Parts: sequence; C-alpha cells; structure tokens
Amino acid sequence: MKTAVSIPNDLFAEAETLARRTKRSRSEIYARALSEYVARHAPDRVTEAMNDALDLIDEPKDKFPSRVARRTLERVEW
Repeated sequence: MKTAVSIPNDLFAEAETLARRTKRSRSEIYARALSEYVARHAPDRVTEAMNDALDLIDEPKDKFPSRVARRTLERVEW
C-alpha cells in the first residue's frame, strides 16, 4: 500500500543514509521501522511471538513456577 507521511528533514536524511548503508530500499526501511514500532506498542503481539518461539524450541515445560504458585495460593486466605 502506498501512503504519504510527513517526517522531519533530519530523520529523512538519517533513513536515507541507513537505506544506502544497508543496501535496502527506502520502503523496506520505513516498513521495518513501523513494524517494530507497532510491535513495541502491542504487548500481546510480543507475548504471542515469544510463545510461538518457545513452541518451536519444543522444550519440556518447566513445572516449577506452577508448583510454587499453587503452594503460595494454598497458603493464602481467600
């Protein structure tokens, strides 16, 4: 999708320098930057990505935190 946005001249110049240095297009630089910004401000997406990564690792689940939480809750009066 194409869109027009206004940014400060100095930020534009830095982005242009980064694009040249990394041999990436301006569009890719802006798309990656916006994607990172959105991810940082959407904690559920970060958690989901971490859970997906852990699923890929396929390590056995650590039951210790659950046991400790259960014991703690059993000791607390409700």
